[in-house]
Amino acid sequence: MAIQWFPGHMHKARKEMAKVLPEIDVVLEVLDARIPWSSENPMLAEISKEKPLLRVLTKADLADPEMTSQWLAVHSQSSGQDAIAVSTANPQTYKEILSRLIAFYPDDTTERLKPRVAMVVGIPNVGKSTLINKLTGRVIAKTGNEPAITKRQQLIPLTEGWSLRDTPGVLWPKVDNEASGFRLAATGAVRDTAMDSAEVATHLLDYLNESYPNEVRGRYGENLSIMQSVETLEEIGRLRGCLGAGALVDFDRAGRLLLQEYRQGLIGNITLETPQMRERELAETEQRIAKIAAKREQRRQARKKSKRT
Repeated sequence: MAIQWFPGHMHKARKEMAKVLPEIDVVLEVLDARIPWSSENPMLAEISKEKPLLRVLTKADLADPEMTSQWLAVHSQSSGQDAIAVSTANPQTYKEILSRLIAFYPDDTTERLKPRVAMVVGIPNVGKSTLINKLTGRVIAKTGNEPAITKRQQLIPLTEGWSLRDTPGVLWPKVDNEASGFRLAATGAVRDTAMDSAEVATHLLDYLNESYPNEVRGRYGENLSIMQSVETLEEIGRLRGCLGAGALVDFDRAGRLLLQEYRQGLIGNITLETPQMRERELAETEQRIAKIAAKREQRRQARKKSKRT
């Protein structure tokens, strides 16, 4: 599923982020622990330059703990980068973030004239506002289950030595990897009105039936068919009374129900991607983009040749 959802305020936010980067000491990128790769914003690499980077994997209580450990190791491999997982179910995890920020500048003294600034960035609905509220111990940033709640930047004092710069959630103009598009939709990073719920739900079931069959059957019944995702969704819809005219399953209602229960963690602790999947899908996406570029070049050359004749 190709996602192209780039509202005007997001384009403006990207420009504003690039403008203030010279004043930023650390980029604090908030990721969804269920999709630690797909929730990365590739635009950050273009605008953050050589800034230290702390990745915070939120909603860790909804993710697979084993997969979270693997992703934390991956995100901490490079020099000047660190990663930590947090969850609202365990508020103590947020207290470690400040010490991780301070560790980037171990030689700091109290004689600094102004606090260092960590810019909080991330895609919509990833938990940036919740993180800021937890770090400051008060409600500063508005939170909600709908993406694109934060609309403007704000500078927030954290301690005498640190401030946070909040930014609106920003998706990049186009998600090239189709699988990442479905994962973003499944976790709620994209408004439900911008997608087909049944299509996203069946794509989600393709993965769950293979990687988390026990969790799916534990939620919807031991006799649930998990061979074909469409059949699985139909059974779930029938079991949960998602019926329309003629007692036929309403796939849209069934899809919305499945997505809601996945997002609430009712199916289990599930991560939708692995580091190995990232490497494979990156290679596949690069090959596909190269083929598209080659075809475009062929058409350009053909048009150029036809003009000569």
